[in-house]
Amino acid sequence: MSLIARSLLRTGLFAAPRAIKLTQVLCSARKMSSNSLPQFETLAVTSPKEYVYQVELNRPKKLNAMNKAFWREMVECFNGIAQDPNCRIVILTGAGRAFTSGLDVMDHADVLMSMDGEDDVSRKAFKFIQFIKKYQETFTVIEKCRKPVIAAIHNACVGGGVDMITACDIRLCTEDAWFQIKEVELGLAADVGTLQRLPKIVGNDSLVRELAYTARRFQALEAKGCGLVSQVYKDKDTMIEGALELASTIASQSPIAVQGTKVNLIYSRDHSVPEALDYIAAWNMSMLQTEDLMKAIQAGMAKEKANFSKL
Repeated sequence: MSLIARSLLRTGLFAAPRAIKLTQVLCSARKMSSNSLPQFETLAVTSPKEYVYQVELNRPKKLNAMNKAFWREMVECFNGIAQDPNCRIVILTGAGRAFTSGLDVMDHADVLMSMDGEDDVSRKAFKFIQFIKKYQETFTVIEKCRKPVIAAIHNACVGGGVDMITACDIRLCTEDAWFQIKEVELGLAADVGTLQRLPKIVGNDSLVRELAYTARRFQALEAKGCGLVSQVYKDKDTMIEGALELASTIASQSPIAVQGTKVNLIYSRDHSVPEALDYIAAWNMSMLQTEDLMKAIQAGMAKEKANFSKL
């Protein structure tokens, strides 16, 4: 095994599951060593602008339904992006007619059947919690990634799609976009992020409960009105153009400042004001020593654009 492959497996940046052959791991290592973007079965990763990555859900014929490979590859993808100095911001999009139709139920039929094969209730419960925690990480990894993530949503965003976008930093959508917390229609409570993050995003507990209890669809204008999305665009092309412009603006800022801001916003969301103030004080006692601060001040005085080093 090559040194690059050993390093990849040791750090887990693009760790392959045990079933993947050594040749696939070596192939991935060669791609990374040549500075090319990673390749996946269910995701397409591109770099449309400097320091901007676009991660596209890439199962258009299945309306980007989330199969087992997707749940694994999202973790591999965003763990890799988190460590990639060439990326400062990510745009998350969906290929084809819809953003995502949510969980690919048919692809998970064997998983549910395997759970039924266990007679002991407690042992079955342990299997289920391992399964659920693993799938929660698929979207939590977006939140853990210090690079901001912009979700650009068109047409349907159903079930797991809502879980996913609530883990993103910024949400944009098209006029034809619609959203649905669908899980109650399937006989379960949403368990990979919507119920935990959506109330903190929209700040309307009554509305969140209505949407979660009824599984009713809500359209783009209602999503903007309640604060789920910040902008609504006429169509997908216009939205992608707007997302790229926004991403480029963010990517031009100091990566120390932007990523530190994301870390502290998430910390502040989950802690008291005094705790969050203590945290940012401890954070900035190191980060205020960055060269980016002086570069920004000098560029502002000279009325020029600052050029920040890779992080």
